[in-house]
Amino acid sequence: MAELNSTPNANRLHIGIFGRTNSGKSSLINIITGQQTSIVSEVAGTTTDPVYKAMEINPLGACVIIDTPGIEDHTSLGAQRLEKTKLAMEKTDVAILVFAATFHGGFGEEYKLLENFQKKKVPVLCLVNSFGQSSELDDLKKNISKRLHGESNVLLVADCSEAGGTNNRSNIIGSLSKLMPEDYDEEFITGSLVKEDDLVVLVMPQDIQAPKRRLILPQVQTIRELLDRKCTVVSTTTDKLELTLSRLREAPQLIITDSQAFKFVYEHKPAESRLTSFSVLFAAYKGDLKYYVEGAHFIDSLKEKSRVLIAECCTHAPLAEDIGRVKLPRLLRKRFGEGLQVDVVSGTDFPDELTKYDLVIQCGGCMFNRRYVLSRIDKARAASVPMTNYGVAIAHLTGILDKVVM
Repeated sequence: MAELNSTPNANRLHIGIFGRTNSGKSSLINIITGQQTSIVSEVAGTTTDPVYKAMEINPLGACVIIDTPGIEDHTSLGAQRLEKTKLAMEKTDVAILVFAATFHGGFGEEYKLLENFQKKKVPVLCLVNSFGQSSELDDLKKNISKRLHGESNVLLVADCSEAGGTNNRSNIIGSLSKLMPEDYDEEFITGSLVKEDDLVVLVMPQDIQAPKRRLILPQVQTIRELLDRKCTVVSTTTDKLELTLSRLREAPQLIITDSQAFKFVYEHKPAESRLTSFSVLFAAYKGDLKYYVEGAHFIDSLKEKSRVLIAECCTHAPLAEDIGRVKLPRLLRKRFGEGLQVDVVSGTDFPDELTKYDLVIQCGGCMFNRRYVLSRIDKARAASVPMTNYGVAIAHLTGILDKVVM
């Protein structure tokens, strides 16, 4: 039951720890977590892949701590490790950048990382690991503060050795708490669409795509939120929607459906009931809904020789009538022709080069944190490639996008 009751990693604050090899990153993560999460060794490159540790940290709440390989890894596998580190950066909500004061080769790599995070508006705690040394610390602190535009409150000087870790832990966590966005974790999946005492009907097809005897994560999270917001929740399957509505004394204020049932639900819902989908809700909760809606209108400009990328977060084995691999491509090809090329990627396999695509369609993103989904949107924007999401695309293709509440 502990696993079922825990906060999904996608909803946790992601704290990434970055720096060069042997700068004290692994010792630091062990201090923060209070346990031997990462192997500590004098051998350079001991951390070969990012280590993700989910835990509760007071007062930060539910977190994922990420320990990354050294940024100047020149081993034979260094390029692959660097890609993993870049992926960790895209997931990072708050970064800790470790400077080893005993390193005398300059801090160009660290400053590049700092500039990268600043461009992405990711809060950074610059931590100088003195290893007990005091020489040249003042100059290093001044240089970092200058690059932080005088924000000296995010600069922490500490010995990252695990000896005396308790005091270090208190100082580090205290500094991190000051960097957390004030509105972090205050967003609702259902936004302003519901209020206390609203009647909400959830339409959840339990077809071959649904996990056996379980609900998918967006459904579980939405139900829990609606209960927390004191709404009355009625759940049904698509084939029982009409029967369910006939048994209610009043029309529901809101109906939330699986996107693939959009057209049927719209045609059978009460006129006064507003309609949306789980995917559309997560488009706003995890991504940029306005941008997705703009991207959906580019669907009309597709041609039979166009190329579309469908990106899903889950890495499940493909099933019959899979929405990303089967249903969406079928809808698109029905409208634009069988020659339409559709590529599908899953998990974190999102290409850096997007210019060969005419459109990207992203899933709801329930398995990723918002920072990572937004990093994909940034890539699409940078490549001038329109991007939308499953629910928004299906609503547009079925002609009801303007009837969906967001």
